[in-house]
Amino acid sequence: MFRALVVVGLLALLLQPAAAQPALDKVAQQWVAATLKKLTLEQLVGQMIFAPLNSTYLSSDSDQYEALVKLIHESHVGGLIAFGGTEPMPNVMLNNTYGPVILGQPLELASLFNRLQAVSALPLLTTADFEWGVAMRVAGTTKFPRAMAFGAAGDPQLAYEAGKVVGLESRAIGVHVDFGPVADVNNNPRNPVINIRSFGEDPARVGAMVNGWVTGLQDAGMLATLKHFPGHGDTDVDSHLGLPIITHPRSRLDTVELPPFQGGMAAGAAGVMVAHMEMPAIDPEKRPATFSPVIIGDVLRGQMKFDGLIFTDSMKMAAITKMASPGEAAVLAVKAGVDAILDSPDSAAAAAAIVAAVKDGTIPRAQVERSVRRLLESKARLGLHKTRTVNLESATLLTGGRKHEAVAQAVSDRAITLIKDERAMVPLATPRTGSVMYLSVLDYPSGWRIAAPSRTMIPELRARWAATEAFEISDRTTPTELEMVRALAAKFDAVVAGIYVRASSGSGRLDLAPQLEQFLKDIARGTERRKQPFVSVLFGNPYTAMGMPEAPAVMLTYDFSDASARAAIKALAGEMPIGGKLPIALPGMFPIGHGLRRGSAAQ
Repeated sequence: MFRALVVVGLLALLLQPAAAQPALDKVAQQWVAATLKKLTLEQLVGQMIFAPLNSTYLSSDSDQYEALVKLIHESHVGGLIAFGGTEPMPNVMLNNTYGPVILGQPLELASLFNRLQAVSALPLLTTADFEWGVAMRVAGTTKFPRAMAFGAAGDPQLAYEAGKVVGLESRAIGVHVDFGPVADVNNNPRNPVINIRSFGEDPARVGAMVNGWVTGLQDAGMLATLKHFPGHGDTDVDSHLGLPIITHPRSRLDTVELPPFQGGMAAGAAGVMVAHMEMPAIDPEKRPATFSPVIIGDVLRGQMKFDGLIFTDSMKMAAITKMASPGEAAVLAVKAGVDAILDSPDSAAAAAAIVAAVKDGTIPRAQVERSVRRLLESKARLGLHKTRTVNLESATLLTGGRKHEAVAQAVSDRAITLIKDERAMVPLATPRTGSVMYLSVLDYPSGWRIAAPSRTMIPELRARWAATEAFEISDRTTPTELEMVRALAAKFDAVVAGIYVRASSGSGRLDLAPQLEQFLKDIARGTERRKQPFVSVLFGNPYTAMGMPEAPAVMLTYDFSDASARAAIKALAGEMPIGGKLPIALPGMFPIGHGLRRGSAAQ
């Protein structure tokens, strides 16, 4: 179905109205009506609060577990959002390379959900950010490359297959709602928060990928959530750190930002997440979308006819916490028209403030009841009024595994994009008995705890070229060390650089350090004089290529995964064809759709 989509037909697809949610059977309708009728105001409001938890092991005999039970019993929270985990690290200066973020575990999360479902009067709607797979938060599950790799591969069928895997694995461990796919059109090279999380820069192609991913997720029984409405792609401000402002006119919104959301809605997406960002051309009062009845009520509900669930983004992000207290922010969001308050800094305070606002007439009770009806209907569509828990033994059969991993590897293989090869060095002609210098070039050395750079590149290179020596450099490498590595380069038959640059939420960073860009220029010039092969493989931010004009051969992977590294080495060794196309433009270098093709050595 999806493989047959062509660009000329995409706009017609994207302009379809939002698809209606599946009708409930009579039993489910009766459950929704009876439940809604018996809820007190406090219980109604509680259904709109989604509290955070970690997916690491949590004993039932712990303060953290008791705090979650208290939120369920006293604040009547109706939903949960699962993160990975964290461990305490020393807050030190000068050499702080520790990373507190860790992944959770599938059975631990499933067990925790089962326990909390058992103590809740009503079934809980469980959610998570699984943008690029359950492995974004939970170890042992399938890790897909970031969305931009799908854009480079250019096949919506792959998005469908990946979405279906994510849905199957999520439901197996008790997660009902995915906060994905990202429907943002990344057309700003300086976007520090979306970047490779977007399928690309062309609205129609992004919409096709969004449509495929939504369909796959929901065919597997999971609810998809489009984000970040009305479009977070053209900003250079990270909403984790501040409030982005999009100054484009409404006409631009209709032609660039909204079509991918329309594509997802046409596929029947159950939810939309609104962004913490201002669009003055739509809301002259300059309220962030989270607090804007114009953006939510007039545009999303009114003009786009969306009647599914509307979620806030995390209410812990600085764009919101700098503006209002947890209670004030929750009230403003509900007044604007959201159905669910996500990840408040204080879930109990958020619930209490909304209750008070209903009592004093600031928020109509009828509005709360409409939101809760949507939430209860979503729970009924998932069958939660019949069965809330999951079978832990079955979860091990449905999460991870070779079949799912093969889908992820196929995407990574097809995403590899060769944008330059001035000396015809790809595939690398260096004999397998030759020597290779491998440079692992990092933006900065901290925060890599769950995705250590080059952990796969080095062994995969050595499996082909046994005489491979690896060096790691970063913004902390001294001038003396850089000079040593520069001098050593002449002793090898070829040089390969794996360049790792993140567009990481909350980091405020997006580039290689200037001294590293200069170092790579020097390597490029030296290898040209020596007629020595030099190939750069970019992991993560593809716009890094714009700071490397002297690099003679550049491949893009759009990700940091082991699958992406394996794909890069197979491409470098001539073991597979290269056919990826740029899903974004590299201003001053190459347009959307550029990509050099290479066949495999076996062809």
